[in-house]
Amino acid sequence: MPLSADRKKQFRALGHNLNPIVTIGDKGLSDNVRAELNRALDDHELIKVKLAVGEREDRKELLEQLSALPGVELVQQVGKVALLFRANPKPNPKLSNLLR
Repeated sequence: MPLSADRKKQFRALGHNLNPIVTIGDKGLSDNVRAELNRALDDHELIKVKLAVGEREDRKELLEQLSALPGVELVQQVGKVALLFRANPKPNPKLSNLLR
């Protein structure tokens, strides 16, 4: 289910103080990057991802790939940083960026 505008606004406010957890380089979404991305989304639910890719078209394609991952919602993209959300049915209150 897509996020409502109000929910995205709340997530953008929470994401403002976050630092990028995952950096994706020129090689794109390798298996190791996917595994780290899934781990980070399971732990934190709301994460920033740095897209260290030079061309705007490559970043756009990478964002489409990220949005196609199961349950992942693109909340915001500013320059080379994207804010991603995936709900965890049993979040850890010590790790979740939504519960802290």
